[in-house]
Amino acid sequence: MNKIAQIFQSLDYGPAPEGPEQANAWLDSHGRTFGHFIDGKWTAPGKTFSTDNPASGESLAQITEGTAEDVDAAVKAARAAFKPWSALSGYERGKYLYAIARAVQKHARLFAVLETMDNGKPIRESRDVDIPLVARHFYHHAGWAQHLSREFPDAVPYGVCGQIIPWNFPLLMLSWKIAPALAAGNTVILKPAEFTSLTALLFAEICERVGLPKGVVNIVTGQGETGEAIVAHPGIDKIAFTGSTEVGKAIRAATAGTGKGLSLELGGKSPYIVFEDADIDSAIEGLVDAIWFNQGQVCCAGSRLLVQESIEERFIAKLKTRMASLRVGDPLDKSIDIGALVAPVQVERIRDLMKRGAAEGAVIYEADGPVPAKGCFLKPALVTNVSPANTLVAEEIFGPVLVAMSFRTPEEAVQLANNTKYGLAATIWSENINLALDIAPKIKAGVVWINGTNNFDAAVGFGGYKESGFGREGGREGMSAYLKPAWEKDLKPASVRPHGEPVEPRGRANPLDTHIDQTAKMYIGGKQARPDSAYERPVLGPKGQLIGEVGEGNRKDIRNAVEAARAALGWSTTAAHSRAQILYFLAENLDYRRDEFAARIKAQTGEDGSDEVAQSVERLFAFAGWADKYDGAVHNPPMRAVAAAMIEPLGVMGIVAPTSLPLLGSIALIAPALAMGNTVVLVPSSQSPLSLTDLYQVIETSDVPNGVINIVTGDSVTLAKTLAEHDGVDGLWFAGSAEASTMVEKASVSNLKQTWTTRGLAYDLSDRRFEDDYLLGKATQVKNVWIPYGA
Repeated sequence: MNKIAQIFQSLDYGPAPEGPEQANAWLDSHGRTFGHFIDGKWTAPGKTFSTDNPASGESLAQITEGTAEDVDAAVKAARAAFKPWSALSGYERGKYLYAIARAVQKHARLFAVLETMDNGKPIRESRDVDIPLVARHFYHHAGWAQHLSREFPDAVPYGVCGQIIPWNFPLLMLSWKIAPALAAGNTVILKPAEFTSLTALLFAEICERVGLPKGVVNIVTGQGETGEAIVAHPGIDKIAFTGSTEVGKAIRAATAGTGKGLSLELGGKSPYIVFEDADIDSAIEGLVDAIWFNQGQVCCAGSRLLVQESIEERFIAKLKTRMASLRVGDPLDKSIDIGALVAPVQVERIRDLMKRGAAEGAVIYEADGPVPAKGCFLKPALVTNVSPANTLVAEEIFGPVLVAMSFRTPEEAVQLANNTKYGLAATIWSENINLALDIAPKIKAGVVWINGTNNFDAAVGFGGYKESGFGREGGREGMSAYLKPAWEKDLKPASVRPHGEPVEPRGRANPLDTHIDQTAKMYIGGKQARPDSAYERPVLGPKGQLIGEVGEGNRKDIRNAVEAARAALGWSTTAAHSRAQILYFLAENLDYRRDEFAARIKAQTGEDGSDEVAQSVERLFAFAGWADKYDGAVHNPPMRAVAAAMIEPLGVMGIVAPTSLPLLGSIALIAPALAMGNTVVLVPSSQSPLSLTDLYQVIETSDVPNGVINIVTGDSVTLAKTLAEHDGVDGLWFAGSAEASTMVEKASVSNLKQTWTTRGLAYDLSDRRFEDDYLLGKATQVKNVWIPYGA
């Protein structure tokens, strides 16, 4: 029997090698040694390190280790290029992006082969997924460039952007960052991962060929120290990072107080939920794509299988059968399913984690089948017999390892899915669309796929919740991440409202003289509360006279307030119309007592408070109006699916009001937070808090659910630090000095809560610009739910 007949009999896969000749020719044309691409020119190679083929261990090229001086040169080039580049019309910038997209398509095979050789992913994935998406991003953002002034009329680019990308999708991550940055009018310094720099250097050559103005795109290669130099450089206006949560936290701390824009797309431990009514065969094929795509080296990999108990045994049996047919081998072979991991250090890390998991009781299954003796290869693995506390369940493995658990009810599935510090993506399989669409909003993740997985498109935002980072890439929200309000660039340092030198309060020489305690209480969980410390702080008038006292809040008071706010998170599922009505009711009841509140403001500040009360009422009306109007969109990616961009609240928000504007300073911040469904722990003005301790009487008569608004008085900076360090707080707004703002941003690193601080700048909250969607965007995050349609 001849060979072809034998193949028809056995249906075995034969080799289908992709030729590396074109990629090798390109490497040879550069002498297999590369400098940086700075200011439109190639620098002479400096100290170099090897980039290797992970499938063979052979060196592909020598890459230059970027120094602080190299980064500085790139920043200077980008700064010089920024003004003329941003001054171009959107149409002119769009033409360059279009030219890049066309060039990527023209050289798609070269890019795909080079990516596979450098990264180890199967050529089918590079060829059919990565490179087409790269071109799509540049095409898509060419359109954004031209329509920018219409869609973002009052926005301007940040300036010089530093971008640091990982090794799992080297060219795709480059396109996700460079395309929107250039469309917005920014210039960039991009550092590719040290393991996978080659396609970024090929991209630099494409920039040369299309005539991109020099300095607009700069590629600086190197290892961790090079990235640190980019993050620390004072000439960079925005940092965009994709990588590990650990490094993301370090970047968040390093940029605290600098005013730099920051986008973080970090790790994940994404749930893959299969309900008993799912199409099991389709769910298993989706699971193969979810966890073994790119060897599991995917931040949004569906690495936690949650399968309903009634079908668990059958599902696992079918899954093991499917695993046995997965082919591991040379990634340049078009019939291979699983290629090489990126480097030996990654292989060892995964093996160590698996040993830890097994020691904790996990059962690890690997199907029979050949694995190349040479190179960075691992078999696909299935882990069972684990609890949620097992290392393999809790930690991101970033390899071809699937961890399986079961659930009985949809409620239990949601609890297991959300039992993680991460929140990047999730997958739901069910033939019951009502069930799927009920579960999707309950999952704390930035992307949810229904009956599919790993769907990506330039028109749809991608990014995470919690310790998976913040900011979005792709779509309108990804475009806005490279823009800022024009007026922010003109802010001046704030002047502190003088209260005179510290004086002994008049009229109260001895604290024991008071016969009846009239200290204004705090407001926690819908009840008045005395401070845990039992201490009080005086509230002085403009001439130093004592006009009242409030409680001195401490860490325990904040803890109690956060617990009350978390218990009230059902507020987020209250209909937007109902939230609006409650805000209108608050405004109405405040207006009834306008004279009383105006008098209280005058007593604290010496200024007529009538206008401030009127503005506060108007601000409540404004955000009541926004409550049911600031909503999402339906994206139409080029596939048989829609992606519903859902606007969701951050959760529990800590809000530290400015010292000025005793009433409006707090109302202007809590109103947008409440309108979007957040619950609030408010620290009012430390100098003039009595306006807010009076407000809880209005709150109690306005149908505000208990715990939705909590008020803790005390020292603003001390309480801000406690809020920043509290992992039960999901977002924090702080109005205060530059020094305290830096502290708040740095202290928020533990759970990567989203922060907005004034950094000592004069944000005038009485300005009507704060009635628009500026604060609404900071009080929310976008979840994209992918819904397939058609047969």
